[in-house]
Amino acid sequence: MQTMIPLKPGVFFHIFNRGINRSRIFFEERNYAYFLALHERFLPPLSDTYAFCLLPNHFHFLIKVKPGEEPVSALISKAFNRLFASYALAINKAYSRTGSLFQHHFHRIPVGSSRYFAALVHYIHRNPQTHGLVPDFRDWPYSSYHILLSQKPTRIQRASTLSRFGGRTGFLEYHRRPRPCEGLSDFIGNDMD
Repeated sequence: MQTMIPLKPGVFFHIFNRGINRSRIFFEERNYAYFLALHERFLPPLSDTYAFCLLPNHFHFLIKVKPGEEPVSALISKAFNRLFASYALAINKAYSRTGSLFQHHFHRIPVGSSRYFAALVHYIHRNPQTHGLVPDFRDWPYSSYHILLSQKPTRIQRASTLSRFGGRTGFLEYHRRPRPCEGLSDFIGNDMD
């Protein structure tokens, strides 16, 4: 069994998981919206979100755990588990299904450098194109790409994320690259494929 890395305060993490047996977790548009609403309900007190992408059978988030009194790791793990349990309960009820929706525990990988942060944002946003869901990742509506470029109010850490690319222009230019950098595959959790 894999040892769970604690979600430490002040650390960026790539959070991801998929449906059990690689099955769908999002069945229609309203499911994506509901999942994000639950995310907004459970996570902001304990973490900031910098990027995300929801795909039919898996999801990715780039978060930073907020400083707080111990045991923050247990509290944020519990918040994620409440999000997943609430969502699974609603899906099971709406679609007359039973059993688990998500594959075991959610994965978490610490993000240890600015280079990795930028490459991970790129990877997360391009994921729908990588999986052949759309010809151009910019057409996928269930990611933070357009939120980060918009002026609309959001809880996504827009200013901080864009600043890591040197601003909006740098963000756009970086996302034009087909691949962010070599070596990222060691960190992104390729078991979502």
